[in-house]
Amino acid sequence: MQILKDREIIEDSFRHIADEEIVDGDNISVSLARWHQEKAQLQQHDGKVGVRLGSTDNIESIADDLANISLIELNFPVFTDGRLFSTAKLLRIRYGYQGEIRAIGQFMVDQVCYLSKIGVNAFQLHNEAQLPLALAALDDFSVSYQA
Repeated sequence: MQILKDREIIEDSFRHIADEEIVDGDNISVSLARWHQEKAQLQQHDGKVGVRLGSTDNIESIADDLANISLIELNFPVFTDGRLFSTAKLLRIRYGYQGEIRAIGQFMVDQVCYLSKIGVNAFQLHNEAQLPLALAALDDFSVSYQA
């Protein structure tokens, strides 16, 4: 699967592991619940580890773990739920997270520019044919009212 990351269309190097699946492979992402249950084992994993957050998940619960997490996936349940915009901003500003923040789920290409302005640097679209549109959308606005 291809994603848009840092203004390039690339192959996704992560695979999401469901809570009941066996952890294998190189780079994986897991749910927040699984991270809390298996943190010690996951930190010993040979590849990179990411954590998938939903709009109701508490990011403070992983604040001390962010140095050990390579990817934060923000799973938008519906395009009208903007809570994960705040989560992305908090990750970058309050917690100083430097890793990849990826939007997944139900967001629209029209939201890509706004998401990038608050710290999201990767996008996984359901329809890969829209990746060039998402790339172009990053330049929708050259001026902003807010810093």
